[in-house]
Amino acid sequence: MFKNLSQYFGQDSLAPTSAAHRSLGFGGTTALWLGANVVVTTILTGMLLVPDLPFLQALLIVLVGSGIGILPLVLVGLMGQRTGLTTMVLARGSYGPLGAKLPSLVNLLTLLAWSWIQALLAGMSLNYAVEHLTGYSNLPLFTILCETLVLAIALRGHLGIERVERWAAIGMLLLTAAVFYAMGRNFEFSALLSMPQEPRNEITPGIAFDIVIATAFSWIPLAADYNRNCRSQGIAATGTWVGYVAATLLAMGLGATVSGFSVLGGMEQTYDPAVLLAGFGFGLPAAIVVFLSVMTTNVMCVYSASLSYLNISPKTRFWKPALCIGVLSILGSQIPGILDNFQSFLLVIGSVFIPAFAVLIADYFVIHRGQYEVADLLDENGGRYRYLAGINPAAFAAYALGAALAYYWGWVSPLPVGASLPVFVITAVGYVILRRWVLVPQAPRLTQQG
Repeated sequence: MFKNLSQYFGQDSLAPTSAAHRSLGFGGTTALWLGANVVVTTILTGMLLVPDLPFLQALLIVLVGSGIGILPLVLVGLMGQRTGLTTMVLARGSYGPLGAKLPSLVNLLTLLAWSWIQALLAGMSLNYAVEHLTGYSNLPLFTILCETLVLAIALRGHLGIERVERWAAIGMLLLTAAVFYAMGRNFEFSALLSMPQEPRNEITPGIAFDIVIATAFSWIPLAADYNRNCRSQGIAATGTWVGYVAATLLAMGLGATVSGFSVLGGMEQTYDPAVLLAGFGFGLPAAIVVFLSVMTTNVMCVYSASLSYLNISPKTRFWKPALCIGVLSILGSQIPGILDNFQSFLLVIGSVFIPAFAVLIADYFVIHRGQYEVADLLDENGGRYRYLAGINPAAFAAYALGAALAYYWGWVSPLPVGASLPVFVITAVGYVILRRWVLVPQAPRLTQQG
C-alpha cells in the first residue's frame, strides 16, 4: 500500500536543487519566513517580556534583537541558495561527513521537541474553536488531528509547504490585524504604554535580548533547507530578513500586548488572544490565528527534521522519516507538562545552536571564501572535507569552547547583554584560529564554480 501511496509524496532528497527547479521568488520567500515565525511559541515569548519590561522597551529589544539575530540565518540561507544543498549537508564541509551526523541528530531531536510543543498548542486552539461553536471539548483528539494534518502537508515536500505557507501567511496577517483592531476597541493602548513594570518572569533587558537572539538562532538549521529553492541570492537574503523581522515584531508584539492587557484587566497572565477576547465575542478569530500560525511552523519542523535524518542515513527515501517523525510528534504532544519549561528550552537551544552555526558560517565564508565543492560534500568519504577519519577536530574543539561559554554565561554567571552574540563571535574567531594554524592544515584553494 505504501509503495502505491509514495508516488503522491514529495521526492525531496539531499541532491542539490537545480536552478531550473527553484520555485521561491521574493514574495514566496517573505511569506515562507513570515508564516514560519508568526507562531504561538513566538507569541508566548512576547508574553514573557511584559510587564517585566516597559512595553515600548520590549518592542525595541524585539526589533533590534531580531534584526541582528537573523543575520546568521540569512548567511546560512545564502549558502543553501548558492549550492542548492540542505543545511546539514553543508555541515559536512565544516564538521566532516561523519562529524556532521552529530549536529544532524541534535537538530532532529530539537525539532521533534518543537513539534511536540506546537502540536499541543495547535490542538488547544482548535479545541477552543470547536468548544466555542459546539460545546464539545477533547484536547487529545484535536491535538492528534492537527498533527495528522501537519504530517499530510509535510509528506508533499517543499512545493506543498510553499503553497500552504503563502495562503496561511495572508490569512494570518488579515486575522492578526482584526485581533489588534478588536483589542483596540475593548482596551486602552495608552494604559499599556504607561503600565508599571512588575517582575513576573525574571526577565531583564539582557535576558530579553538573549531570548530574542536565541529565537532567531533556533531557525538557522532550517535556513538552507528552504532557501536552496530561492531563485537568486538577493531574494534569499532580502526575503528572509524582511519576512522574519516583520513576523517576529508582529508575533512578539502580539504576545506582549495580550500579556499587558490581561494583567491590567486583573486576569491570569496569558499570551493567547483568544482567551483575552473571548468575553467580547472575538475569541474564535483569535483562536484561528493561533491555529494557523502553529500549523505552518510545525510543517516546517517536521520537514527539516526529515532532512536531518536523511543526512544521517542518506539512502532512505524522504517519506519514511517524515512519516515516522510525524507519528512521534503526535505521541510526544501527549506528554504532560511540556509547556512548563518553555523559556529554559529557548535558552538551551541558544546554547546548542549558536556555537554550532558559528563554526559553519566561519568555515564557509572565511576558511573556504564562500565556496564549497558540491560533489565532495555529497561524496560518502567526504573528498577534501574528510579531515581526520571524517571528523574535523578544529570544528569540535571550537564548538566545545562555545558551548561551555554559552552554559557559563547563560546559566552560571549571566552577562548583562546576554550570551548569544559574545558566544557566536568568540566561537567563530576561535574556529578560524584553530582551523588555520593549530589542528587542521589549510585545505587547497577551490576553483571558482560555474
